[in-house]
Amino acid sequence: MKIKIPNILTIGRIILVPIFVITFYIPGFLGDLIPFFIFILASFTDFLDGLLARLYKEESKLGELLDPIADKIIVAAALVLLVMNDIIKNYEVIAAIIILTREILISGLREFLAKAKISMPVTGLAKFKTFIQMFAIAILLTGESGNRIISFQDYNAHTIGIILLWLSAFLTLYTGYDYVKKGIDHASS
Repeated sequence: MKIKIPNILTIGRIILVPIFVITFYIPGFLGDLIPFFIFILASFTDFLDGLLARLYKEESKLGELLDPIADKIIVAAALVLLVMNDIIKNYEVIAAIIILTREILISGLREFLAKAKISMPVTGLAKFKTFIQMFAIAILLTGESGNRIISFQDYNAHTIGIILLWLSAFLTLYTGYDYVKKGIDHASS
């Protein structure tokens, strides 16, 4: 069986996770820069694998299985590392918990609905939520070096990252509600 390019990108994203975690612990500027770029690369391959699969009609069962798993692994790893390192702290952790909870809940819901052959297509708002979420996490990954890596003029990179994290948490709740409502409607019918 020949593995298609979108699936290679997805598998590559999964392989990047342990490298991402290890590089997160490199001290100093490189320890901020390398995980940031790995996360950006992983986020871009998430966009690219879906685009290529649709463009070249290379959607597959393997991609359908691995793509959401790869997305959740890199996001979960990043959020856990950011919380452990006190980059996301105090009440900000609530935003991370909302995001992780929704990811787990929606994964289970998709699996439940898939058994009933009911698809839950990703909405435009959910795609926007994912972009904001990835952007927020990437900014937060820049750590102490954030203002040197990403310039927001008079604004602190960490503050911008936290604001975007909360925005993605609110979008997560809103888009998650739509999915849960569809699941409940199906389960109760």
